[in-house]
Amino acid sequence: MGPRNFIVAIVLATALSAGIFVATRLQAPATLNIGFVLPAPTPLPEFALLDQSGVAITRDAFRGHWNLVFFGFTHCPDICPATLQILAAARRELQAAGQDPLPRIALVSVDPERDSPELIGQYIDNFGDNNLGITGNLEELTKLASGLGIYFEKQAGEGGAYSVDHTAAVLLVNPDAEFHALFSGPHRVENYVHDLPLIMAGS
Repeated sequence: MGPRNFIVAIVLATALSAGIFVATRLQAPATLNIGFVLPAPTPLPEFALLDQSGVAITRDAFRGHWNLVFFGFTHCPDICPATLQILAAARRELQAAGQDPLPRIALVSVDPERDSPELIGQYIDNFGDNNLGITGNLEELTKLASGLGIYFEKQAGEGGAYSVDHTAAVLLVNPDAEFHALFSGPHRVENYVHDLPLIMAGS
């Protein structure tokens, strides 16, 4: 091989290597900020509960929508309202950016003793339109929560008062009523605005 051909070969090899590198970078999955996508989406456990209108619902209520699901309660002093406000703000930003589909926010009560359908409906309405509130029988709520790895426990206080300790993660349920991804924090608007379109587009 002459010097000229040798130089051409080097240039071609360099260009080919660069092309492979660029193609690899373009095909690589985008990095998520806080979201973790399950290797295989898991069907939600069967349950029989009530929505905010007092209508009986099952896991089929999650079908046809992407759902951001949070387990909390209306008397929660800080974590619940703060997290739901973040989800609502992220949803507004995604809507303004033309995101489609747009995930629905769903609050599942861990305090059915106080969270009637009417009360959870009034509460969830504070965080936007078309949200879903779920309450009902403690046994059914426990079955749903434990099936998704969510912990909650009633903590007695003074004078008959009580609170509820619970997992503060947000679950993303896909339109097939499957547990699809987990957001364990830090819960910030920008993290959801970044991660949700990537996860939903890659489903």
